[in-house]
Parts: sequence; structure tokens; C-alpha cells
Amino acid sequence: MDATPTTPNTPYGTPDAPRVAVRGEARLEVDPEVARIGITVSARGRDRRHALDDLTRRNATVLDLIKTYGEAVEKLETGSFTLSPQLTEKGRGERVRAYHGRVHITAELADFTALGELTTRLADLELTRVDGPWWALRPDSPAHAQARRQAVHEAVQRAREYADALGTRLDALVELADIGADNAPPPYPPAPGGMMRSAAYGGATETAAALDLEPERQTVHAHVNARFTMVPPQL
Repeated sequence: MDATPTTPNTPYGTPDAPRVAVRGEARLEVDPEVARIGITVSARGRDRRHALDDLTRRNATVLDLIKTYGEAVEKLETGSFTLSPQLTEKGRGERVRAYHGRVHITAELADFTALGELTTRLADLELTRVDGPWWALRPDSPAHAQARRQAVHEAVQRAREYADALGTRLDALVELADIGADNAPPPYPPAPGGMMRSAAYGGATETAAALDLEPERQTVHAHVNARFTMVPPQL
């Protein structure tokens, strides 16, 4: 039989090992690292093949234009493609009035100077819609680690202040819990008041001036819970 005494579970500490529980927080505002734009290419025609040919041509034009920016474009993806018939509202039978086609494309850039020029040139193309930009940090951005470190430092400092108020000092760290260290935005977050939307419905007659886009500062949050034991104070 094991006669070793068991240590009771004492989440709130004991007189010989009092505990202090604190919360550490950090909030940083940093410049964005990437920007994403969404491009929708459209085509419409009475004939299915004609609509498809126009859509294919316009899609190739958009992709070729984006690729001319080389390394400034870090990611280029085609999201979805649709070609659907529009039926007549009157008359009997399934009579097709027109065909509508769309291709959705996403581009991610880190060169914000190129972003303004590319966005303008895309919006100048026929039946091409541009949405964005959505500003963001990379998932492995150093800003997330910096915020976490600051939150931990604040937790330690706060615990030391409580211990100092009791005339004692911290003894050991018992627990450090990450409760949502960073608050990175989703790939396509809503951009209140700051989202550009542009659509071109005809051929461009002259080159438009590049948009001057001001990057939106990103907020990074970090929160930790920490528990420490203290040297018993002399009360």
C-alpha cells in the first residue's frame, strides 16, 4: 500500500503557498503586410458559345495583366466560374433569353504601390468588377508574437504589483493560459467605410490615373491568464 500523502487540489492556494491570478493584455496597431482584391469578370450574350468566348477572352486579359506585376503579386487564385441561362419571363416553354457568365479571381499583393496601379487598370477593363482592398497581416507576422510577449510581460508585472502590495514577492509560475493571443482578420473581413468597389461596363478610351490607396492600420490583440504562487506575506 502506498503511504505517500496526496496533495489536495487547491486552485486558490494555501496559507503556505498563496496564489495570485492575473490577466495580461496587449493591443498593438501595426501597418498591414498584404492586401487582397477580388475581381469579377462578366460576360453576357444571346448565344451560349458567344458568352463563353467573351468570358474566356476577358478572363485571360485579367490574368495576363495581373501576371505582368511579377513578384508584387504573391498569390493569384480563381475562386469560381458560372455560366447560366436567363429564361424569358413570358411565354410557354423554357426559352432562353440570354446567357450570363462570371469568373471570380483573388489577388494578394504586398507591394502597395503596385496595388493602386493594378486596381485602376483592372477597373478600366470591360465588364470587370473590382472589390477591396482587404488589408491584413500574414499568419506568421512578427506582430502576433510581439503582442503575446507584451501580454505575458503585463501579466508578470501586474502579479508583482499585487505581491508588492502585500509586502512579499512572487515565488513560482503555476499556470500560463493562452485565451486567444491574436485576433487576426479573416481572409475577407468587412471593411467599414474603406472598401473600394468599381465596375467597368465598356472599353477604356484612355488610361486612368492610378488610385492612391492608404493602407488601413491593423489591430493585434493578445490575452493571457497567469497564476503565480507567492512567498507567504507577513500580515
